[in-house]
Amino acid sequence: MTQEQLTDYGVTLLRVSLGVMYLAHSIALKLFTFGLAGTAGYFESIGLPGWLAYGTFAAEAVGGTMLVLGIYARWVAVALIPALLGAIIWAHGGNGWVFNAPNGGWEYPLYLIVLSIAQFLLGDGRHALRPSPSLR
Repeated sequence: MTQEQLTDYGVTLLRVSLGVMYLAHSIALKLFTFGLAGTAGYFESIGLPGWLAYGTFAAEAVGGTMLVLGIYARWVAVALIPALLGAIIWAHGGNGWVFNAPNGGWEYPLYLIVLSIAQFLLGDGRHALRPSPSLR
């Protein structure tokens, strides 16, 4: 196997695992753990509109699915970054670094941002259903 093939598979692994993490963050955490109404209540408790919780859930669930499937993954990864920045600024920034701190720290959203930037820079990888247009 060539280095180019290995790199393609590595980018695909990044894309799929990043998508799974976005799905887990939306479906497992927001839907099944806290419930969408509970998530909306949390958003309101930190000064954000409750409807934003539903939009954030939808963006992470749809975006995660698109990443796993490889549908415009490069651009989806970038489009999800603002929600993570919001999570750092409004929800977790004052809680410290560690995510298991009360109300969660900010290292997990920052890590997802870094991985999303890497996905944007590297592209879609192998087996993308609908690859992103080339940046050339």
